[in-house]
Amino acid sequence: MISPRFSLVPVMDHEIHVTEWGDPSGRPLVMWHGLARTGRDFDELAAALSDDYFVICPDTIGRGLSSWSSNPEAEYSVEYYAGIAMDLMDHYGFAQADWFGTSLGGLIGMRLASGRQADRLSALVINDIGPEMPDEAIDRITTYVSDPPVFAKVSEAETWLRAVYRPFGPAPDAYWRRMARTSLRRRDDGTLSLHYDPKITAQFTASRHELTSWDRYMRIETPCHVIRGKSSDILPVEVFELMRQRGPRPGVTEFDCGHAPCLAHPEDAERVRDILRSLSG
Repeated sequence: MISPRFSLVPVMDHEIHVTEWGDPSGRPLVMWHGLARTGRDFDELAAALSDDYFVICPDTIGRGLSSWSSNPEAEYSVEYYAGIAMDLMDHYGFAQADWFGTSLGGLIGMRLASGRQADRLSALVINDIGPEMPDEAIDRITTYVSDPPVFAKVSEAETWLRAVYRPFGPAPDAYWRRMARTSLRRRDDGTLSLHYDPKITAQFTASRHELTSWDRYMRIETPCHVIRGKSSDILPVEVFELMRQRGPRPGVTEFDCGHAPCLAHPEDAERVRDILRSLSG
């Protein structure tokens, strides 16, 4: 059975928790999670890919076991996260790496691929996010993320996760059990809540301009592929079609789900492997 390793990396006055998969001599692959999630979301996918890749799955600051920010308006932003990503790549000695980003992770990947160090990314896979987000979708996310639920039992949290993240698409029972174990933290009163800082929603106020980035997207030259859930409200079909026609003119794959495809099945991992191989030539 494939097992991960865990590291705590000091970066930009923070401690970043990283889940590592595979042999460090393998092809580097960075997998970055969504807004209120953690690097453990990729356990199934990263494990499957670890025969070919050295995969690192960081927890963004304010999530999981990474440190929280004392200056959320400045640090809970795509620009700041991109700086952390570059420092993590330096720490691991990655001259270049393939990038797989779900939602927020896709925004970070687009930021890197359109910036001064774009050559550090050898491939970019964007999972269900674009350079423009509907206001209604932003409002929906802000509402539920800013008020984390409280649970008495882990089983209650698993039930909640299955309901709220149903748009991820069908997934094995083992996936949801693992999600519950890796998504929770114990509060002072003994109850459980989700493992993130509610202030991460500062991204939608202090740096909302980062959520519209067509100018940056048009500059991307990194080989690129976009994955979309067919009923996603984060990446509506009209934005998806514009992405196909502009900038890097990415290849595309759609799954029969919402935001964002969980890619937890063995056949999903093989599709992602084929995508990465096609992008790397």
